[in-house]
Amino acid sequence: MDTSENSGKPRSRGIYLLPNLFTTAAMFAGFYAIVAAQSGRFHGAAIAIFSAMLLDTLDGRLARMTNTQTEFGAQYDSLADLLSFGLAPALVMYDWSLMYINDVGPGWAKLGWLTAFFYAVAAAMRLARFNAIPVEDKRYFIGLPSPTAAAIVTGTVWIGFDVGISGEAFRVPAMLVTLIAGGLMVSNIRYLTFKDIDYRRKVPFFMILIAVVILMLLAFDPPKVLFSGFLIYTVHGPVSALMRRRKQQK
Repeated sequence: MDTSENSGKPRSRGIYLLPNLFTTAAMFAGFYAIVAAQSGRFHGAAIAIFSAMLLDTLDGRLARMTNTQTEFGAQYDSLADLLSFGLAPALVMYDWSLMYINDVGPGWAKLGWLTAFFYAVAAAMRLARFNAIPVEDKRYFIGLPSPTAAAIVTGTVWIGFDVGISGEAFRVPAMLVTLIAGGLMVSNIRYLTFKDIDYRRKVPFFMILIAVVILMLLAFDPPKVLFSGFLIYTVHGPVSALMRRRKQQK
């Protein structure tokens, strides 16, 4: 009788509740965004996806702070990210604008849902590459992080819905935004992780004032401020890559 399976330390069947609870909440927010978009409640759908971003940040930090990091938690987090930052933004954008691509003319009928599918596949590939390929330099992500791509796509919907722009009238720019966000996720462009920042280090007093101003702007106009911040981060990657290439050529 082979007793190799019974030898050694028995494997625990339990999971840690706190970080996985936040991951589940993030997944719930992404699923709710899909349901809300199907009902035409794009404002609520956008808020749900941005809430999922906050919850996704918290679950990782809680796991590290409480030393409850597990392989199960890492895989569960990736699946939740695929729903909240892959499928949800793609379907929200489709329900708001891409479904009207059919009305542009002959030959355009399939481009709407194919564009949404491309974004979802790009998010899945981005997450798979992040899990499978070890990152050599912890200061950088390879490719646009999926939460940032989701912020760009969802932020476009949120701003458009907030200012009264029809998704039907915005269908071609919406398609371009979705394709670019998906393409950047699977690109080799480096993006800062900000993991090397020491949050315990003392900062100048005026940094507190800057934080207060940012909070005031967020309270005044959340969609535009959030979208602007993520857009700057998104554009910074390709611009930095071009600058590095020019220096190498010189």
